[in-house]
Amino acid sequence: MTSDQIILFSLFGGVFGMLLWGKFRYDIVALSALLIGVVLGVVPEDDAFSGFGHPATLVVALVLVVSAGLVRSGAVFLITRTLVDSSRGLGAHIALMGGIGGVLSAFMNNVAALALLMPVDIQTARKAGRAPSLSLMPLSFATILGGMVTLIGTPPNIIIATIREDTLGEPFRMFDFAPVGGITAIAGMAFVALIGWRFIPQRTGTHQAGDPMEDYAEYIAELTIPEDSKLIDQRLRDLYEVAEKNDVAILGLVRGGKRRYGTAGSTRLQAGDALVLEATPDALDEYRAAESLDFADAKREELLRAEGQGLAVIEVVVTEQSRLTGRTAQSIGLAWRQRTVLMGISRQGKSIRQQIRKTPIRTGDILLLLVPQDSANDVTEWLGCLPLADRGLAVTEDKKVWWAIGMFGAAVIAASLGLVYLPVALGIVVVAFVLSKIVPLSELYSHIEWPVVVLLGSMIPLGAALETSGGTELIAGALVDLTQGLPAWMILTVLMVVTMTLSDVLNNTATTIVAAPVGIQMATSLGVNPDPFLMAVAVAASCAFLTPIGHKNNTLILGPGGYGFGDYWRMGLPLEILVVCVSIPAILVFWPL
Repeated sequence: MTSDQIILFSLFGGVFGMLLWGKFRYDIVALSALLIGVVLGVVPEDDAFSGFGHPATLVVALVLVVSAGLVRSGAVFLITRTLVDSSRGLGAHIALMGGIGGVLSAFMNNVAALALLMPVDIQTARKAGRAPSLSLMPLSFATILGGMVTLIGTPPNIIIATIREDTLGEPFRMFDFAPVGGITAIAGMAFVALIGWRFIPQRTGTHQAGDPMEDYAEYIAELTIPEDSKLIDQRLRDLYEVAEKNDVAILGLVRGGKRRYGTAGSTRLQAGDALVLEATPDALDEYRAAESLDFADAKREELLRAEGQGLAVIEVVVTEQSRLTGRTAQSIGLAWRQRTVLMGISRQGKSIRQQIRKTPIRTGDILLLLVPQDSANDVTEWLGCLPLADRGLAVTEDKKVWWAIGMFGAAVIAASLGLVYLPVALGIVVVAFVLSKIVPLSELYSHIEWPVVVLLGSMIPLGAALETSGGTELIAGALVDLTQGLPAWMILTVLMVVTMTLSDVLNNTATTIVAAPVGIQMATSLGVNPDPFLMAVAVAASCAFLTPIGHKNNTLILGPGGYGFGDYWRMGLPLEILVVCVSIPAILVFWPL
């Protein structure tokens, strides 16, 4: 073993040890290891930061922005609001949510897919009167499984494709992972929906600590029926079912400046009517998108959009010194002075009998405001209110939903057919989302998970240095010696089990960067096709189901689900065994040795 190999193995060992310890964040650990490698001379200075311009790093960053655009356009709401129903049995709910999560994860980052669906799952569990822990872990596992189907579904697939391009001259294409990943994902999700969820420890009660919906205030708000609405001439009571499905309560109707209660349910709706609603900000926005409604001050909304600044939603608390205290939004000229629309009021007792903009504001009221992009601080200061912590509230651009879906679909098709390089295709989608104001320019970089970018940018040069120094060949040789005399398919299984074990305790991207070159070297030593070994690494690195630290999705559900560290392996261990048993034959069929 050479001195360079010793240093690099020590660096990787130190990185893995620090990641297991968990005291320092993974991006700081990886960057420190890279800098030490440069100082010690095992990583060339010219290649030190090459990982930050690597296609794998760029694709991961772009996918996160595209995912945010699909949310802002209402594309995700379009799917979930038509399919999710709290009256379904637990098994059927898990199968449906897992299916939605799996499909979304195939075409967007699987962490983003879980982040989108987790609040939906928690809300559904609360409506059904069951603990979220029974469905959150199956949803997490389903999004992990779904990510294996396409190139962009999960970072390990992206890394595998680029390593193949660097080593063999051609990357895997968009759907090259689909035969093996699809079969494995279907088998895994069937197990989770039919059997696996029964292994999850039962939790008493319906609320779990960390429920992200718990802190959301419910607002009395108004939404207006536009001129071309499909709701015109329908009775108000006809809207109750869709509203309840979106966790929104319809309290009444405003027509001609007067509130209608009691018999309002039989009233036929007209253009310009305002629905009086009670809902959380997210539910309110989802219902607005579902029914294509306008904000209460539709004319002001149109002016704001015409100015091209984009819109933001903020929450503020009214103080005793606020200029709003005892006055109405209309009387202080909130709309024309600050170009701001009062969307809703959250008040203890909820005794609001007038139109929202004509309601006198009290100290302690929480206001939901629609403001011009980048004007939140100015509006809050002018009002003399206190801002609530930013909860990532956004205005769904539902009128652009099909434009967003079409752009993304065209990019996926173009990349799949090899017409456009994938990073370029995704970059075009990002630019289109920004130009069409689906993703505000001011929020563009906030959607990128920079610690992941730093991790990838740091580990890629280290992985390349390990391969250049002959380190991966050394590891491959050790595994080949260990499996001497065994058939190639058994060696493939050993590689998969080792990779899967590493991925359960380490970051899956770091595991892939180390294991993929090892798989290529093992195939070279055996004189067989390296593609089956790369596929085995791709599947194994993605399937981390034994711990909450092996995959970010498992970490995301830890608090909201109220899980313990030892809860994951109960369903995760049989699932990992199933993955190995299903994927190895599939690999041998679709990627022969």
